[in-house]
Amino acid sequence: MRSMSRREFVGTTLGAAALAAAPAVGAPPPEAAAPAAASPAEKKKLKISVLSYSFRGLLGEGKMDIFGYLESCKYRYGLGAADLWSGFLASTAEDYLKKVKEGLEERGLELADIAVDAAHVWDDDPAVREKNRANALAHLNAARLLGARFVRVDAGGRGAEWTQEAFDHIVACYREYARYAQEHGFKVGAENHWGPEQAWANMQKLYRAVDHPAFGVSCHIGGWAGDDAEKARADREAAPWILHTHIAWNITSGPLLEEKLANLWNVGYGGYYSVEHHSAVNEYAEVAIQLERVRAVLERFQAQGGTR
Repeated sequence: MRSMSRREFVGTTLGAAALAAAPAVGAPPPEAAAPAAASPAEKKKLKISVLSYSFRGLLGEGKMDIFGYLESCKYRYGLGAADLWSGFLASTAEDYLKKVKEGLEERGLELADIAVDAAHVWDDDPAVREKNRANALAHLNAARLLGARFVRVDAGGRGAEWTQEAFDHIVACYREYARYAQEHGFKVGAENHWGPEQAWANMQKLYRAVDHPAFGVSCHIGGWAGDDAEKARADREAAPWILHTHIAWNITSGPLLEEKLANLWNVGYGGYYSVEHHSAVNEYAEVAIQLERVRAVLERFQAQGGTR
């Protein structure tokens, strides 16, 4: 589905389409209510963002850094939030993070998310687990300092299932991370984009075992394992648990965009609709296409009011 995963990219290097017409047009918990129709003022506050990984080609070429990314979010795309991939953070030292915080505040940007690579909870090698844990904790502290809403830390593991040892370790760590997140005003979760996390059954098991209000799902929409029907079911049933999203080109350019966004809109999703680009070429223009397609659907939802 994706040309290169974020994790695969970090494991290699930091180096490295035309505009089509916008696509036409589980069970959520009983308490999930549909949002009321937006007022004119609220219509300007759509929660749309773009993951900085979308510009990894420019990053690798030395043509963009984190501050150029923030500038693009604010002035090129007119967004109210940033969504950081950890590859754009040059450091987790507090003096550097202070500069990033100032960059966010100067541009009036909220930090929707930090997607952290090389921090997955389980690895068969204990030394890697310990190194990843240190990286996860450093980025949780960064989230505290930067005022992030959400942090994605992968569960890890290989194959289709976790061993019992791996699962117990993953659950314990996520509970620890979720407690820290709750204490500092943000949330944390796993993403369905590699390993056992891709299976909806596994993510359900994990979510229920962690059982913490500051833990949820970062959904790479359509990124589940299985056939099209199984992926559609997972996107639909996961919606009440989703705290952040990443929406790839194949979703924004295909006929399912409205259905996928409606899954979230109809359960009162309060997070950001964040696009993610993977080609590492022509990134400014192609990201603009993705953002406008998402914006067009959400504006249509606002205009119609209620559920769809």
